[in-house]
Amino acid sequence: MNERVEPAALANGRPLAPLAPAADTLPADHPKVAWGRVGVLLMNLGTPEGTTYWPMRRYLKEFLSDRRVIEVPRLIWWPLLNLIILTKRPGPKGRDYASVWNNALNEGPLKTITRGQSERLQAAMGESVVVDWAMRYGKPEVAGRIQALLDQGCDRILLVPLYPQYAAATSATACDQAFRALMDMRWQPTVRVSPPYHDDPVYIAAMADSIREGLAKLDFEPEVILTSFHGVPRSYLLKGDPYHCQCHKTGRLIREALGLSPEKMRVTFQSRFGNEEWLKPYTDETVMELAKSGVKRMAIVAPGFTADCLETLEELDGENRHYFEDNGGEHFAYIPCLNDSDLGMRVIEHVVRRELQGWI
Repeated sequence: MNERVEPAALANGRPLAPLAPAADTLPADHPKVAWGRVGVLLMNLGTPEGTTYWPMRRYLKEFLSDRRVIEVPRLIWWPLLNLIILTKRPGPKGRDYASVWNNALNEGPLKTITRGQSERLQAAMGESVVVDWAMRYGKPEVAGRIQALLDQGCDRILLVPLYPQYAAATSATACDQAFRALMDMRWQPTVRVSPPYHDDPVYIAAMADSIREGLAKLDFEPEVILTSFHGVPRSYLLKGDPYHCQCHKTGRLIREALGLSPEKMRVTFQSRFGNEEWLKPYTDETVMELAKSGVKRMAIVAPGFTADCLETLEELDGENRHYFEDNGGEHFAYIPCLNDSDLGMRVIEHVVRRELQGWI
């Protein structure tokens, strides 16, 4: 049976309960459909289903087969991926994931936190929208969660890539996956995509407040604070990807909000892969250079990640801590992501409410 909210059925601008048409207005064989609701789908990168060889291999194959992520010609990339990378890399990466794994729920921290963000957003939005979440790689799959929203009557859906800075390898591929699902639907929902919010004042203020709170918990004052963003090949920048510029703007705005000098707070890029040149300066090299130059106290924050994950917990708080200490550094701190904290939810709710104007 059709369910919808009539335009007149409003109280103080808010929809009343959905109105069902009289039984005699529909033919007896009319299919049951639900409609008239608004959905929000939070989308993050992804996580393997386990840390052993085969779950890691499946995850890495899906991730590294994405043409948005790896733009190397397939003739070159496929043999390298299938014969070498997917044979050797699952083991070491699985051990890395195991070091940050949520053993209580048997899942990666990114899944735990993204679920928490979805649940907190649903509580904040109330019955006005239906909130769900999905991963670009792994589970829960984007197509399945869009269908779940449709099944609940959401004929308008806001897609929210959880990346403050836009990149083809993150925001675009998340939307690609959603659009693939739409291609198979007879009755497509009306879709909006939230834009990047790298310079949004609410986001910048939340990041600055989070850094202040993190620094206040330390028993030392950092000489240098690195804002570390996930890297991409430099060729992507030269092809027109705005990610590099948006990261630098975010870093500058956070630094200005904290009243710090360019020498005190610097932008770097982490997580490079392969032999191609990536965006510089590299986080790991910068950390080692600072330690060797005599810097004894430093902190790192990752403004480009909305949730802590392997790249922040294992790479920044683990590997780079060792790089710093092994080269003469003494005091090191990693300041957590916004996650599903009050500050983090303030940003996500702000973006969602702004992009839902006219729908709710």
